[in-house]
Amino acid sequence: MTIESALGSVTIEEEPTRVATWGWSTQDAVLSLGIVPVAMPLNAYGGNAEGVLPWSAEKIEELGGETPQLLSGGDTGEVPFEEFVEAAPDVILAPYSGLTQEDYDTLSKIAPVVAYPDQAWSLPWQDQLSIVATALGKTDEAEDLLADVDSQIADLASANPVLDGTNFVYISALEADKINIFRASDPRVDLLTQLGMVVSPNVAELDADPSAGSYFYQLSYENLGKIDTDLIVGYFDNQDSVDTFLADPLVAAMPAIMEGRFAPVVGESFVMASSAPTVLSIPWMLDQYVPQLAGAAENVG
Repeated sequence: MTIESALGSVTIEEEPTRVATWGWSTQDAVLSLGIVPVAMPLNAYGGNAEGVLPWSAEKIEELGGETPQLLSGGDTGEVPFEEFVEAAPDVILAPYSGLTQEDYDTLSKIAPVVAYPDQAWSLPWQDQLSIVATALGKTDEAEDLLADVDSQIADLASANPVLDGTNFVYISALEADKINIFRASDPRVDLLTQLGMVVSPNVAELDADPSAGSYFYQLSYENLGKIDTDLIVGYFDNQDSVDTFLADPLVAAMPAIMEGRFAPVVGESFVMASSAPTVLSIPWMLDQYVPQLAGAAENVG
């Protein structure tokens, strides 16, 4: 099987048995297909005491597997090449990652590497599952999984019609006096559009450099008044972070904030589940996520 990527073409000669993953969520696609990786990134952010995301841990237990070798650098993006050598994988899957060309070339000396098809950190969860399934020879299983999760999303969208056509801006507030606005290509944004929501035209209007190649851009607090949207969705590590954000006078003065058209995603695990959605994390969090979005959307108009 030959798979093309933005960083190079790779040929996988036979079905892999020792699978290593890199990036925020590729391990979930592998686990959903019934394979426990030999190595995957440690997730200090949102993970359990071992550094495994809760839905991933549940699937490993369901499969009767043991916690894989956990690779350092999962939260920083710095590739631990020696740890990959130690894992001795047949293939390294990284379709949703920030691999550089140099990273890719070095990892390719260890095992065949499947990278992202276009831009880093911009692959929808459906395409991630499809690419992983192709590399593992499990495309039929992936189609069934995709249909099942799509059905869950459609059912919740149907049960919450207030979301249909509601436009939104997705943000994070990680720096003082600046917010990040996520572009339409980001998977966390794409998940909301699956629910019938619409990316606000304001996202493109405020984008000073749409060809930058990143999945977000920054806006200073002094320009918050330029945001025009039905709904603001944002992620926060904890409730204290939400309270600090809302306490800023420039934030508090935004019409969407004043009118309750604000849906904060709170808690590290919940942030990871919705920010890097996967075939496993979506069912884990969707029943909680969608009512929160619908509650804020009820205040539109």
